[in-house]
Amino acid sequence: MTSNHPPNHAHIDHEMLKMEVNLDDISGELLGYLMDLLIESGANDVYYTSIYMKKNRPGILLQLLCSQENLEKMKHILFTETTTLGVRYYPLSVHRLERKFRTVTIKWGTVTVKEGIYDGQVIQSSPEFEECKKIAEQHNIALKKVYEQVWMQLKE
Repeated sequence: MTSNHPPNHAHIDHEMLKMEVNLDDISGELLGYLMDLLIESGANDVYYTSIYMKKNRPGILLQLLCSQENLEKMKHILFTETTTLGVRYYPLSVHRLERKFRTVTIKWGTVTVKEGIYDGQVIQSSPEFEECKKIAEQHNIALKKVYEQVWMQLKE
């Protein structure tokens, strides 16, 4: 299976689509399943927000970001896995930062940190959640303690 992740060098994707549907009759379990399915099928990002629809009905706005080449696959999933009768989509461009990965050693193990680089400078750092979670569980410590240790190492 090919990676759904964008390349690590800085670039602008000009042929991306934002797709969205309003849903007023979907359970939380189905939303979770749908999010996983869309990501596994090539969506770059998926999220949903509570909204109020016509006649003041509560609902969900499901939005996703994908490449043009995945349009038909995403429409198929949205039409077959939800009750929507329409999918909105429109083009947009996405500027992606250069990304580098480094390993930080803390007293309980090592954690990969993703760095976002803009104009030659690291402006974002993000410890890999799953690695931090695994350390917290293995050592029976609070997840926030693991993050604190990673941030201390990054400052040095």
